[in-house]
Amino acid sequence: MRTQNMDRDWIATARTLSEALPYLQRYSGAIVVVKFGGNAMGGVEEMADFARDIVLMRQVGLNPVVVHGGGPMINDLLKRLGIESRFVRGKRVTDQATVEVVEMVLTGLVNKRIVQAIMDEGGRAVGLSGKDDDLMVCEADDPELGFVGRPIEMNVQVLRDLFAAGIIPVIAPVATGMDPNETFNVNGDTAAGAIAGALKADRLLLLTDVQGVKDKDGNVVTQLSPEDVRAMIADGTIAGGMIPKVETALKALDEGVRGAVICDGRLPNATLLELFTEYGAGSIIRSTEPRVKPRGA
Repeated sequence: MRTQNMDRDWIATARTLSEALPYLQRYSGAIVVVKFGGNAMGGVEEMADFARDIVLMRQVGLNPVVVHGGGPMINDLLKRLGIESRFVRGKRVTDQATVEVVEMVLTGLVNKRIVQAIMDEGGRAVGLSGKDDDLMVCEADDPELGFVGRPIEMNVQVLRDLFAAGIIPVIAPVATGMDPNETFNVNGDTAAGAIAGALKADRLLLLTDVQGVKDKDGNVVTQLSPEDVRAMIADGTIAGGMIPKVETALKALDEGVRGAVICDGRLPNATLLELFTEYGAGSIIRSTEPRVKPRGA
């Protein structure tokens, strides 16, 4: 015979699961693109926690797509190889030597580490880059920056095939070009937005190392319209590194994504909080839909 006390925490957990039902129903079959940033990856435990959340999303009927970065790892290997970085207007010039390192790190080390983490948590995952099946074809974003790409053609049928097979795609933001043997490094947020737009995804989640979009007083704004975002850029409230993130979100919305969220990937279970609770985990940008009741609608 076994006995146990009914701990309040267990009761709260059961209540949380029950309250998640409308959101689980709401997102059944939905496509959710998650950008997993290099600075949000953390260590082994953080990677395992993220992978567990992605597996859970797939288990309850969502179709998650992981698009990852890896800037800190790229910087580390460039330094160890003695490859000096040049910058133009604050942006790294990606020459031939650098793009080879980028491809090695992103498609090899980082991509397979995430795939393995998902597999370790009981999921099925396949690692891809934008080169596979011409998933993402690019042209030079700025000739002065070298092999930094801007997506101009997308072929997402391979991702739909993986969804049908119950497999989670994990995508490195390295793409092919229009010329033979041409390789481009693509900003991870840009790649995630382009993939979400091509899939007409329900949600684009940009996990980063900030809490979200903040107002002039430093408070996180939980919901914004595209008009709000443009006004905050115009008056300087949104500035610096947040500008390209919100611009990615706006472009994704224009291409058919229902909502884009900028949230703190360092927060435990950030994706689950955003999708399956009333409260969310960051700043959601969408046109007119209500934030709550149910929050995920």
